[in-house]
Amino acid sequence: MKKLNFLTAGIPARANDYGNAFFVLENMNLDGLEVEFVHGVRYSEKTREAILNRGDFLITHHGPYYINLNAKEQDKKEASIKRVLDTARAAADLGAYSITYHAAFYLGEDSDTVTKKMIDIHKIITEILDKENISVWVRPETTGKKSQWGTLDEIIELSKNFDKILPCVDFAHIHARENGKFNTYDEFCFILEKLGNELGQKAINNFHGHVAGIEYGLKGEKKHLIFEESDFNYKDLIKAFKEFDVKGALVCESPNIEIDTKILKDYYEGL
Repeated sequence: MKKLNFLTAGIPARANDYGNAFFVLENMNLDGLEVEFVHGVRYSEKTREAILNRGDFLITHHGPYYINLNAKEQDKKEASIKRVLDTARAAADLGAYSITYHAAFYLGEDSDTVTKKMIDIHKIITEILDKENISVWVRPETTGKKSQWGTLDEIIELSKNFDKILPCVDFAHIHARENGKFNTYDEFCFILEKLGNELGQKAINNFHGHVAGIEYGLKGEKKHLIFEESDFNYKDLIKAFKEFDVKGALVCESPNIEIDTKILKDYYEGL
């Protein structure tokens, strides 16, 4: 990836479909969007045509929210695997840079046990994608609730076992999960340095991350907020991105979508 791209999480609020979305992004000097498959991996031929004709805009995919690769029931686990695979297949069809998803819940098991399960399941996922000649970055997302598998360390450990798996680093989730920590320049630098040291420069040059304002409590994430209503220190995060020359996709998930995405990009370009 040649630069850091600033993406909206879904269609900008002032656009009513994907055809209009890219006109809005162009007018706002933004770089692309994350296609969000909330309830399932489905899109119309009209949507497909609009996305394929997007020009130079970057897109990523967010898998459906009904994914739990650690489900107790075998049918739910298999359905979750299929949702990850279908998200990757859509990425191949639509030319997406990267896919991300919330991978699993602990369901009473410890971190090491679930991490080992995630490695085994992702071997299945990557083997199927290889057989289908699908090459896309596959990225479990750092999660915001303590009940969810997906700390930065857990996803780094998973990523070490695969060539095409890297973390999707959600800085707001980390901040919420750690009850207000990881909100300073030094802490953001620590995260980026950790990625580079443990996964190599490819993790910095091919980055995919999320950011938003966020409300949280003792159990972690409650809901996303706009930056001005949150304590999230986006300015120091952007300074850290500049310092490490991060390249890839930074997706803004604030409720006002394009407004906070524009704030991020303008601040970045002003440094």
